[in-house]
Amino acid sequence: MKKINLISLGCSKNLIDTERLMSQLSRNHFQIQFEPENLNNQADAVIINTCGFIHDAKEESIEVIFNQVAAKNEGRVGKVYVMGCLSERYREELTLEIPELDGVFGVNDIPSIVASLKGVFDAERFYDRKLTTAAHYAYMKLSEGCDRNCSFCAIPSIRGKHVSVPLEKLVAEAQYLASQGVKELLLIAQDLSYYGYDLYKKSRLADLLKALTAVPGIEWIRLHYAYPHKFPIEVIDLMASEPKICKYLDIPFQHIHNTVLKNMRRNVTSEQTYDLIREIRNRVPDIALRTTLMVGHPGETEEAFEALKDFVREVRFDRLGVFTYSEEEGTYGASAFEDSIPEDVKNARADEIMTLQQEIAFQKNTNLEGRILKVIIDRKEGEYYIARSEFDSPEVDNELLVSANKELTIGSFQWVQVTSAEAFDAYAHWLREA
Repeated sequence: MKKINLISLGCSKNLIDTERLMSQLSRNHFQIQFEPENLNNQADAVIINTCGFIHDAKEESIEVIFNQVAAKNEGRVGKVYVMGCLSERYREELTLEIPELDGVFGVNDIPSIVASLKGVFDAERFYDRKLTTAAHYAYMKLSEGCDRNCSFCAIPSIRGKHVSVPLEKLVAEAQYLASQGVKELLLIAQDLSYYGYDLYKKSRLADLLKALTAVPGIEWIRLHYAYPHKFPIEVIDLMASEPKICKYLDIPFQHIHNTVLKNMRRNVTSEQTYDLIREIRNRVPDIALRTTLMVGHPGETEEAFEALKDFVREVRFDRLGVFTYSEEEGTYGASAFEDSIPEDVKNARADEIMTLQQEIAFQKNTNLEGRILKVIIDRKEGEYYIARSEFDSPEVDNELLVSANKELTIGSFQWVQVTSAEAFDAYAHWLREA
């Protein structure tokens, strides 16, 4: 058995690719270690799944590559391979500038990676994955690529046009994941809203959700990365009536000022954004809305930024993240605009948004005090069980610290009552099994 270390950087979509590669390598009798923290670990090969989305992610990927090349030069690693978005985007540059690399692969090159290691790729086991998340939840990717043309985003040039995974294949993957003990599916894509248009000439997201709720063993289904333009509102009606679909929606709005939205090429207006949010909350009043915003995009004046702050105050998102604009070569924004807003101004604006959101999050958490919630137990840390309600996604959202007078099973559903709250977490005590 040859030992292979895998390091996965970037988003959960990248993580799924890593998990699929790990499964293929395991079937070829390789010994797999995921994300080794100790660089002294000996390995016949290291495979780095890189991120190339924004400047900071690219820098992290390059740093990890150089660290592993150094380990190779010191004799602790046999070969170093890179894959993923950075190597798809800069394949030629990486090959020329880091000759110590033994292979540079793109985002769809898993069969080639397996072949380069003298393994055999099994195309029939398309849904097999070696899960790296907790055993009771898993990400599931509905599509590759994106047909949107947002000014700041390089994903279409890296991963290509939107390609939906056929509905029946996704159901088969869900059945496989359920057979491995997965209870919660986190549906992801570059654009969930567009699922099905390329294959079926219409949105099939609601149809897919209905099919997934019928998979035995799947108890929660969570939606990430929906695009506001042409959002399939029938999904919200299904969410209201189907208990397996979490009352949770991750829908990145990016901005609210019409000039900035136009510059971003988002295909929505401020008025349409407010209308969509009202419609969603009218249909599912207790839905948890998560969004991502961007500050410092070219054209974001002080007036535009004030409108964005008003948006955060008025909508009161349950969860919110913020990025600063970074000019990415090959994007519309890089060619059409000058990146004229200073970095310190961008960072100050991001801090202002997060300060506003921290106040909102604390108020919302305080309102949970006394409420009885159904939660899933993720892990135990010290004297507390760490849990999440349907309103929280793993790793990015709030956690509940649960005290219990008995042993609770990791991955089980339980009823708890919230006792106190902080800005981004809350405390609860256990009531009974769900």
